[in-house]
Amino acid sequence: MANPEKVAALGRMKFIATAVLVAVALMWALARHQDWPWVVAFAEAALVGALADWFAVVALFRHPLGLPIPHTAILPRNKARLAENLAEFVRDKFLDTPSLVLRVRAADPARHLADWLRQPDNASLLVQRLMVVLAESANFMDDPRVRRLVLHALRRRAGTLDLADSVGRILEALTEHGRHQALLDEGLHKLAQWLDDEGVRDAFAGMIVDVAGQEYPKVVAMLGLVGMNPADLGEKVSAGIISGIHGLLAEIAEDPQHPRRKAFDELVTRYIQRLEHDEDFRTRVDQAKRDFLAQPAVATYLRDLWDDLRKWMLRDLSKPESTLKSRLASAAAALGASLADNPALRDSLNEHIERTLETLAPEMRAGLAGHIASTVRAWNDADLIREIEVSVGRDLQFIRLNGTFVGGLIGLALHALTQFIA
Repeated sequence: MANPEKVAALGRMKFIATAVLVAVALMWALARHQDWPWVVAFAEAALVGALADWFAVVALFRHPLGLPIPHTAILPRNKARLAENLAEFVRDKFLDTPSLVLRVRAADPARHLADWLRQPDNASLLVQRLMVVLAESANFMDDPRVRRLVLHALRRRAGTLDLADSVGRILEALTEHGRHQALLDEGLHKLAQWLDDEGVRDAFAGMIVDVAGQEYPKVVAMLGLVGMNPADLGEKVSAGIISGIHGLLAEIAEDPQHPRRKAFDELVTRYIQRLEHDEDFRTRVDQAKRDFLAQPAVATYLRDLWDDLRKWMLRDLSKPESTLKSRLASAAAALGASLADNPALRDSLNEHIERTLETLAPEMRAGLAGHIASTVRAWNDADLIREIEVSVGRDLQFIRLNGTFVGGLIGLALHALTQFIA
């Protein structure tokens, strides 16, 4: 919708320019009638100038007097070319990649971000906006269609995953620099801690007594006859077994060249080779993955996990002291402080922003240029003419006025020259 003030200003200038044209025409008629040659010369040339400039101004927007004169109604007739030229101008002059990168570099966005985040009100504002986004995300997640789509996408993605190749790569990464041996050490340590648990020791002792009672009932009965409690024997045997296992674990942990370590190396290497080269083994791994994903319990577990995540998020967001809000606020403040105190971090962030801009700029330029061109082409001719005329029409009416007075002065000069020559 055109600005009413600009429309009114344009109307006033059109009236003034037209009134001057009419006045000059009346002056010409009166001067001809009174035989005032100098006034006739001025008025006649001024009238010609006024009419010529009126024609030129009108021809930009429409056909003068509605007549289909060639090369008039220039703007609507060339709207497509105007759209393309405008789009190219914006793309090449305002959105060229080097200029954008230079502007971003001069702006130092990391410094501005640091200064902005260090203000408590700004950090709180950012967290509040993020809370709104998270709340809307939780509501979005509650939509059954979204849930079905995401779960289907997860299962489909998992179904296309080459599990054998992925596991093989993980194992290869673990074997570099002996990382798998570090995992073995951690496993040995955890196993030793588990064996030291009193409940585990009691469970071992009970298992020994139960097995002995089932396999050797007569021996257990004889122990009762000689006054020995089978439970005590179970505890002693369990303690001996656990002690022996502890000794073996300590041996393996202390000796980098222990045979069990080498056996572990060989086992991992063999599985890597099978995962990479044994097609039958790879097929069995893939089938096991498919069987697992086909289990109804897997889909149920994923749905429950999805629901639990959503409910937890909603519960947390409803609390005055939200954990998410607190963590986000701390993270925002920490980021602001880090950026402010660490020039290297700011430089790194700015470099990443510049590289991202360099990557996205060509596509953005093309997309924005296409949007501008298509938008201008889609404009209604009458709307286009009205908007441009309201924007620049007032100045064009000054051209009509200038043409009138300049034409009159030229007429006087020509008349004077004619008199001088004669």
